[in-house]
Amino acid sequence: MALIPLNIPAGMFRNGTEYESSGRWRDGNLVRWLGTSLRPVGGWRARITNAIAETARAMHTWQDSNGSQWVSTGTYNKLYVANSSGTVSDITPAGFTSGDNSAIVKTGYGYSNYGTSFYGTERPDTGNYSEATSWSLDNYGDYLVGCSVSDGKAYQWAGSVASPATAITNAPINNLGLIVSEERFLLCLGAGANPRLVQWSDQENITTWTPSSTNQAGSQELQTSGQIMAAQRGRGQTLIFTDLDMHRMTYVGAPFIYSTERVSTACGLASRKAVTTTDAGTFWMGQSSFFVYNGSNVQELPCEVEDYVFGDINTSQISKSWSASLGQQGEIWWFYCSSASNEIDRYVSYDYKQGHWMTGDLSRTCGADRGVFRHPMMMSAGGTMYEHEVGLNYDGATVFAETGPFSIGPGENMMKVTKLIPDELTQGDVSATFKTRLYPNGAETSHGPYAMANPTSLRFTGRQARMRVEGARLADWRVGVMRVDAIAGGRR
Repeated sequence: MALIPLNIPAGMFRNGTEYESSGRWRDGNLVRWLGTSLRPVGGWRARITNAIAETARAMHTWQDSNGSQWVSTGTYNKLYVANSSGTVSDITPAGFTSGDNSAIVKTGYGYSNYGTSFYGTERPDTGNYSEATSWSLDNYGDYLVGCSVSDGKAYQWAGSVASPATAITNAPINNLGLIVSEERFLLCLGAGANPRLVQWSDQENITTWTPSSTNQAGSQELQTSGQIMAAQRGRGQTLIFTDLDMHRMTYVGAPFIYSTERVSTACGLASRKAVTTTDAGTFWMGQSSFFVYNGSNVQELPCEVEDYVFGDINTSQISKSWSASLGQQGEIWWFYCSSASNEIDRYVSYDYKQGHWMTGDLSRTCGADRGVFRHPMMMSAGGTMYEHEVGLNYDGATVFAETGPFSIGPGENMMKVTKLIPDELTQGDVSATFKTRLYPNGAETSHGPYAMANPTSLRFTGRQARMRVEGARLADWRVGVMRVDAIAGGRR
């Protein structure tokens, strides 16, 4: 008999066929790796329960000069703030123009004139697309500033829950978003209904927007055929993302104020909230790839789950996709709607310290990393605000990881497995299930789950097998290199 170590590298591989993932983890949920050791992610607990009636699509946290902590969320028709005690206040500006909670594609039956073509005739791609409404939120000192895609006005909120947000005096309208630069300019994106125009206020004065010899207000139109999607603060730069390319703006002072340079093409942003910046760089989701900007150039991230993720996304609702960093864990998480859902139900995450990927199921519509608050915070579609990476509660979700198939030699002979030697931090925290086949894509037989013992008795036969490791109880478990006792049998 041969003792076979299941020494499986960290991260998931979901490109190509199932058999191509031999010797790798292929599937999982709510797991990560510490080195090569498999473990569950941190759990979550409700901080504010069902206080927001609509689905939030943006979140921003900040601390004012008095030490008060705030979190703001924006929906398709509302703007909210909550204090550190969890008290939620509606600060929606008067006259705010509501948008759409979900993206709308106006094609097919009922769009255009009844009877304009024969029944069953394929129609050209001429429909009108309306994205799900999102917000740009930032803070200008103590002030919250924000802009909704549907409304287009730049708003400010001065910190009094008794007063709603108000339009910023003299600011352009019909904007696609905004951001506060490191140099203390307020930048409006897609200003004045020009999808390529960036317009900025005077330095330290967000009510002065008309350029003159006595201020630094100004504007610049990007040399691109795309439309501006979002912006991020970089180190000494403001990064502007379109749906086609990425640009950087660098402060140079009077008379030009900003210089603009296109950094890379064919790296457009998939949705307005699908980009986040960390000390390791700026990461974003493109139309069919993931990218990182390291401060100098743009690189496509090698991704071992790319086929699965982009084949799984509901492209009609891609505007809901968003990302957040978990800086303490060294991870970027992207949330998206799967092909079977019109609301966010899945995630893909990237460990930028170790360079591997994870996938799973989780419904979160916006969030923010820890910093102002002790833990990362995220919103559910039902309006509950959760603190993440705390405790071991997963609301009943299954925490597991599953390998691709492994075999003895080239897979010609049958494999008889009699024993499993577990490698756990604390024995009994996980269970193991094995699934066997005679051929790739053949009928599969499940064996287990087996409770861990040292050793664990097994009895199954097959040409190839997959192992599923699942949390048997709520614990911060670890799984290292499992070993199976197996022998090659005959060909049948």
